[in-house]
Amino acid sequence: MSETVNRRIVLASRPMGEPQPSDFRLETGLAPEPGDGQVLLRTLWLSLDPYMRGRMSAAKSYAKPVLIDDVMTGGTVNEVVVSRHPAFQAGDIVLGYAGWQDYALSDGSELRKLDPAAAPVSTALGVLGMPGMTAYTGLLTIGQPKPGETLVVAAAAGPVGSAVGQIGKIKGCRVVGIAGGPGKCRYLVDELGFDAAVDHRSPDMAQQLRDICPNGVDIYFENVGGAVWDAVFPLLNDFARVPVCGLVAHYNDTGLPQEPDRTPLLMRAVLAKRLTLRGFIVSDFASQAEMFQLDMSQWVREGRIRYREDVVDGLENAPDAFIGMLKGRNFGKLLVRITP
Repeated sequence: MSETVNRRIVLASRPMGEPQPSDFRLETGLAPEPGDGQVLLRTLWLSLDPYMRGRMSAAKSYAKPVLIDDVMTGGTVNEVVVSRHPAFQAGDIVLGYAGWQDYALSDGSELRKLDPAAAPVSTALGVLGMPGMTAYTGLLTIGQPKPGETLVVAAAAGPVGSAVGQIGKIKGCRVVGIAGGPGKCRYLVDELGFDAAVDHRSPDMAQQLRDICPNGVDIYFENVGGAVWDAVFPLLNDFARVPVCGLVAHYNDTGLPQEPDRTPLLMRAVLAKRLTLRGFIVSDFASQAEMFQLDMSQWVREGRIRYREDVVDGLENAPDAFIGMLKGRNFGKLLVRITP
């Protein structure tokens, strides 16, 4: 393996506002040699996710930032090429965290073997992986859906939102999705079985949402913030639950908005309506991983949960795809196919 070329994309600079291509750098070198207790991984699939924008910043957060000149972080599906670890052998397909590169070393501690016969291995980065578990745990633990309730989902055509809505239907909710563009809205209703969908790009989005939710909103799964939150907030019912999963509309903000402070309005509603707003990270619910795998795998097999993947070919195209994702360009779970 000493002559095998390894390409890697590193963080070249910290973005100010929207990430730019110049914030990334493609480097080439030689693939590393595994030592005792290690495996050499070849990346097959790379997951691109909104949380990566936070890792590009030096601001304090729930996880350490990527250092300048370090490989961009990311979940991956890999093939074990060389193993000097007793639990793995060459040819094993594993779920790992190798980041934006062709090859990586691992001591095996963070790897999980995948069965390619059970499901396409790419789903381990989507509906049967972190995004699916985010939807499952956030909705069921914080949202606590009950039959007949109205569930509104932001970024509903994405990998998390689409799973949230379909799980909500399984639990008996009336589900309304908010997505960008008429094509995504049709997909939610016609293919995923949502009861209704609203295009957040429509100038009358807030009025459409009011018309579609005449009895208010019992659960709002927040992935976006911004104008979408502004439209949903007045519709929240007493005792509404708001799992706060993401705020993609604000990830590129460089400071506080220049507008009146609406914190008192929010806190008054939290008090008067007895709202529950809870932020979460999927790792908070690691103890539910086994139940998630059992339930979600069964729902996918039965066709009760459907999914869509947006595949980009080539590691070199990862930065552009990532930048586009933050603007809503992807349709479904965004994946980079590194090795055909």
